[in-house]
Amino acid sequence: MADVDELAGAILERDRRALARAITLVESTRPDHRMVATELLDRVMPHTGRSHRVGISGAPGAGKSTFIEALGLHLVRSGQQIAVLAVDPSSQRSGGSILGDKTRMEELSREPNAYIRPSPSGRTLGGVARRTREAMLRCEAAGCDVVIIETVGVGQSEVAVAGMVDLFLLLLSPAAGDDLQGVKRGIVELADVIVVNKCDGEFEAAATRTAADYANAAHFLRPRSLAWTPRVLRASALLHRGIDEVWATIVEHRAATEAAGELVRSRADQNAQWMWSEITEGLVEFVRSDNAAARRVDELEQRVRSGSMSPSAAAHEVLAAIVRPR
Repeated sequence: MADVDELAGAILERDRRALARAITLVESTRPDHRMVATELLDRVMPHTGRSHRVGISGAPGAGKSTFIEALGLHLVRSGQQIAVLAVDPSSQRSGGSILGDKTRMEELSREPNAYIRPSPSGRTLGGVARRTREAMLRCEAAGCDVVIIETVGVGQSEVAVAGMVDLFLLLLSPAAGDDLQGVKRGIVELADVIVVNKCDGEFEAAATRTAADYANAAHFLRPRSLAWTPRVLRASALLHRGIDEVWATIVEHRAATEAAGELVRSRADQNAQWMWSEITEGLVEFVRSDNAAARRVDELEQRVRSGSMSPSAAAHEVLAAIVRPR
């Protein structure tokens, strides 16, 4: 069992191995590991909150890994320390994940001031692993100036990352759709910054048109922040072009939301949401791990399957048994 004081001290001293060990504890499902992970989080929490928290999502093929590597190299070469928490999709059949982000970010992974941690998404919806928040805070405690969370992809469920970061960046490919595509509700309206990638060579004209379409569409969307109007930028991660403008925009967003008091309020709201998420997950884990509760749930599930009981009534009975156990 890990010594919490020793591990916390090593994290605050920016020990890379200690950080990796702490995140492994976070991702463990063993009850004793979870207790240590929770105690460790309480110890390092006072040393968190100073970093830029950036979430990046985009459809497969948009070039997320190439873009994140280009942004990461720009940051570390300007003297900053960064962490990339890359969430890889897990197989719904085997539960396995490829976890190949270190391979895709080969140059960045060699930088001493960059920490890349791939994690499986597991059964979690929303494009992020269940313990991504805790991993992010440990990276902050270890002195990271910027924490980037890369989601598994894009879709109607790929929005949970927006609820744990300060800025949500959506990466698009050239010809990703016209302005009507841009006004679709969902992930686009959550973006603080939209970046059209691959703005180079034969794709440059298409990227310019796509950026213009999304810039026009942005006028019809309600911004998440009263202090910030979403920006649409162009970049070429391959040529490292436009990356400095993207970072300058991220810094500008931080200054605007901080000055308006929105950053503090947003993080407080996110912490409250995190608490309720933990309550929900904890109830599910209790039902699955408690033998009596598990047997009762199996009985109710069979009744639901047979049509003799509604799912709502079965769920109510399970919750009532937890709150008022007989």
